[in-house]
Amino acid sequence: MKRVANAVKRFFFPPTGAPRWIKFLPYAALSIIFLLIGVGGVYTWDYTNSSEFCGTACHSMPPQYITYQDSPHARVNCVECHIGREFVGNQFTRKIGDARHVFATVFGTYEYPIMIKSMRPAREICERCHNPEKFSDDSQRVIFHYTPDKENSLYRTYLILKTGGGSVREGLGRGIHWHIENKVYYYAADELEQEIPYVQVVDGDGNKTEYVDVTSGFDSYGIDETQLKEMDCITCHNRITHNIEKPETAVEDALYKGVIPPAIPEIRAQAVGVLSADYATLADAKNGIDSLSSYYQANHPAYFEAHSDQIYNAVEALKNIYNKSVFPDQDMDWDTHPNNIGHKESPGCFRCHDGKHIGGGSAIRLECNLCHAIPVVAGPEDEVTNIEISHEQRPGTHQNANWLALHRYAYDENDEDETCTGCHDVTNYDGPADNSSFCSNSACHGSSWETIDFDVLDSDQIRRIVLAQMPHYPSMLEPMPEWGEAEPTLDYIHRVQEEMVCEDCHEEFPPVAPPSNDMCISCHGETLAETAKLTAHFEPNPHDWHYGEELPCFTCHQNFGPYRAPCGLCHAEEKYEKIGEPSGSN
Repeated sequence: MKRVANAVKRFFFPPTGAPRWIKFLPYAALSIIFLLIGVGGVYTWDYTNSSEFCGTACHSMPPQYITYQDSPHARVNCVECHIGREFVGNQFTRKIGDARHVFATVFGTYEYPIMIKSMRPAREICERCHNPEKFSDDSQRVIFHYTPDKENSLYRTYLILKTGGGSVREGLGRGIHWHIENKVYYYAADELEQEIPYVQVVDGDGNKTEYVDVTSGFDSYGIDETQLKEMDCITCHNRITHNIEKPETAVEDALYKGVIPPAIPEIRAQAVGVLSADYATLADAKNGIDSLSSYYQANHPAYFEAHSDQIYNAVEALKNIYNKSVFPDQDMDWDTHPNNIGHKESPGCFRCHDGKHIGGGSAIRLECNLCHAIPVVAGPEDEVTNIEISHEQRPGTHQNANWLALHRYAYDENDEDETCTGCHDVTNYDGPADNSSFCSNSACHGSSWETIDFDVLDSDQIRRIVLAQMPHYPSMLEPMPEWGEAEPTLDYIHRVQEEMVCEDCHEEFPPVAPPSNDMCISCHGETLAETAKLTAHFEPNPHDWHYGEELPCFTCHQNFGPYRAPCGLCHAEEKYEKIGEPSGSN
């Protein structure tokens, strides 16, 4: 040992008379050692940032890693979203802060199912690649479905998605990405953010509009604004990288891709059945899926004899789907995490767009075609189909925030002047959803919507608000019997309108826009100044124009009655919250 120590000492501290190259060797050796340490450190750091390390070596997360590999972000490293694209010093600090995960891995203290507690803000991660400030055109989506019958009949649902977006320069856009380019805050009552009783929208001038689910009993006055979350990409795209498809979706995707041959009789129904069954263990699941071949031997012997290879391949494909979807050790499957994209399997959009979130006298719109066109269903035999592309030509009734829940009450088959037939084919409107007309659309009426309450108008509080907002078509003016008594302030309006028809004010029929100011003023005062005299006893006088320009009458008069808070459109002060009260009233 002493000899080794002396040799090392002589190597690094050669005698005075040693050749120059011997004196240079220690420096060269140290340089090589430090270079190897540096290169090794870089490679080690790079490996610990790899998705393979995150999914297989560090965390016990098979569900997350498997779903990640099948996701649109399979080429994006885990750390880019969970740590963030940052300077290496910041990344190192954040990793040190998550040392608790190392402890949980070593000592097996993970709590399953794993629920993410924090993520980097979407503007740091999503918007490095995706730019919602860029206005996006509408795009078409085609969704392939198969009916659970013997033939596994194929049909397609066509959608026009209104992505929208756009910065201030582009008018803040419209459609889906409106939610990102405008400040929207919300309060979630549960960990998975499926119950949102409170929403706050802040406009460009800092004015706030609050929407509260009036059926929730939520008290917004004492809310701590530090508990509010700002809506961002992940509010909706929460499972974009770690989604587990429901059995129906997974099977239909496999049928469309040909992984499971659609020619196998009943395969859509039988495949979903064996996948959805409740199994105690993975071995039981394997046996349950294997039993599918026995079913075809017993019930379709001729087909099984001729195409047994197809059935066995289908069984293996279903096992693969199950193994990628159900993880008993991690207590995770297709029901563990809700997917907030859309509104079919989870509430998604309807968490807020349910017609019950009321603010400023109106509701957050319960309207599917804010984000996409009316879906159109077509079968393989349909060579041509019609898809809605117009966003503007809609009558005033359709502007109501609760029109989706309201439209079934509005149609009266005994009314000869019924306006629905002016634009829509209402054939078979109350029959089976067989896609024979606009009103028999199976994508709407033929689907089960368990995530949304379409009986929202059963609430008396919501009924009264909706009635006050309704446009003034004569057929819509009388209170519907099941709605109870109309608000007293509307009685006069109803009596006046009994003697009027739509054409008295609207040049086009069915109406596609409110009438002009000239049309309104021709009856109400004849001039703008005379109109102001009609409301001179109110303080402030709503018709005493002080804007420097004439506002459209329909800004405040949406139904031949006053909008609930017209002054509040511009003035945030509390004294402008009420309208229609003469001076001196409380």
